Amino acid sequence: MQGNIIIEKDGVALTDEKRFAVLIDAENVSEKYIKFILDEISNDGIATIKRIYGDWTKPIMNSWKNVLLDNSITPIQQYSYTTGKNATDSAMIIDAMDILYAGNIDGFCLVSSDSDFTRLAARLRESGMIVVGMGEKKTPSPFIAACNKFKYLEVLAQNDISENRASVPAKSLSGLDSTSLDAVRNTVLTIVQETSDDDGWTSLGDVGNILTKRYPDFDVRNYGFHKLTPFIKSLNMFDIRAVSGKNGHVRLMYVREKKADTE
Repeated sequence: MQGNIIIEKDGVALTDEKRFAVLIDAENVSEKYIKFILDEISNDGIATIKRIYGDWTKPIMNSWKNVLLDNSITPIQQYSYTTGKNATDSAMIIDAMDILYAGNIDGFCLVSSDSDFTRLAARLRESGMIVVGMGEKKTPSPFIAACNKFKYLEVLAQNDISENRASVPAKSLSGLDSTSLDAVRNTVLTIVQETSDDDGWTSLGDVGNILTKRYPDFDVRNYGFHKLTPFIKSLNMFDIRAVSGKNGHVRLMYVREKKADTE
């Protein structure tokens, strides 16, 4: 989450959380993922705009009705004017630019597995927007790379992964074309070496932030974990220590490359 500072104005509590526009391509996303999409974006901020695009005259779209009502998502009608052309993409792109120029939000959540949104994601980032992408494992890599970070819907929907798997070697979940574990391991080592102090220690939070910038699709859940700390431990290359914060309660986590004599 980007911020959570509570202030008051005229007796009303306000927050500095980032405001997101969640735009969903109904033709490329199943309704079963909606709850997970909205839950995930709540980790980054508040979904102040929630819109979904498709041709709602088609019988196949009837299954969406209750989902949209339950989650207060506004359906945007877009007829398929020409065979073979995806009018939904154009409508979503135009709407995104209108929202951008209105200047009322801090970021976008683009939900689709379609590479046609690659340029849109890049354009929004050029305008200073935070862009969170979400899609299925079939999503082309150019769209993934154009986002600040990207979440696989299959991973978000999994509820049976135990958080306590530090003793099990991490590996990419079956069927997910996520960044290879070897690439992540080598990148973590490079980040630690580049950002560490004279004693070799660096902030684990900083490592996670930089890792996400280098690999937008990086998510510890892709490798069977819920938290960064057990994931880093599973790599068996790093020492981790916790330091109490100024208030005596907040624990700051630090990581460094394992010394040969500590193996």
